[in-house]
Amino acid sequence: MASSACFLHHHALTTPTRSSSQRHVPNMKPTQLVCRAQKQSVHEDETNAVSRRLALQVLIGAAAIGSKVSPADAAYGEAANVFGKPKTNTDFLPYDGEGFKLSIPAKWNPSKEREFPGQVLRYEDNFDSNSNVSVIITPTDKKVITDYGSPEDFLSKVDFLLGKQTFSGKTSSEGGFDNDAVATANILETASSVVGGKPYYFLSVLTRTADGDEGGKHQLITATVKDGKLYICKAQAGDKRWFKGARKFVESTASSFSVA
Repeated sequence: MASSACFLHHHALTTPTRSSSQRHVPNMKPTQLVCRAQKQSVHEDETNAVSRRLALQVLIGAAAIGSKVSPADAAYGEAANVFGKPKTNTDFLPYDGEGFKLSIPAKWNPSKEREFPGQVLRYEDNFDSNSNVSVIITPTDKKVITDYGSPEDFLSKVDFLLGKQTFSGKTSSEGGFDNDAVATANILETASSVVGGKPYYFLSVLTRTADGDEGGKHQLITATVKDGKLYICKAQAGDKRWFKGARKFVESTASSFSVA
């Protein structure tokens, strides 16, 4: 082998102990013995290295058979889950109510305030009560949510959710408000879906008031009917906070709502 040949061709000179008058005589035999020992040692080292590589391959193969490859495997732009532990979403907490469930932002706290008849739940942002979620359950003679008509027709029957105008004076039409009106509501989006065999309505509404509070409020409503009861989830946030990160929490909360 190359390493052995190198040692065999390199004849190191050994100098025996001598006085200054003695002639220097190279001793070749010990060098040859050393070379043979070197060759044998190299051969043993290579054999051991091969054995170690084979053992390592066997261990790696056994580990591959005994485990499944899972995405640590992070998608582009995500942090790798190096230790393979399941990731949990700490931004939301699951809530199981009587006949319904939803996910609530972890930093929102329960509130005792009750704005609407039949309200069974209210959570609000620690720092801004305009960001909140409510669940309302009321009796109904409808069998399914579509019995109310279109999503727009349904909203007209539960418009109390958006707040009632209490001002009754005279005002001019300006700032997008009608005459004698100090509040307005615009439907931004409507949708219907079927979850667990039950139809649901979803509405996104932007309400504004003349005082310009928060620039308006984004109110998301999810509703369905089950067993003679109308279930409504309303999540909202002020317009300013909506574009500063609240949108994620409000939309996720409203879309997570379902009846059991």
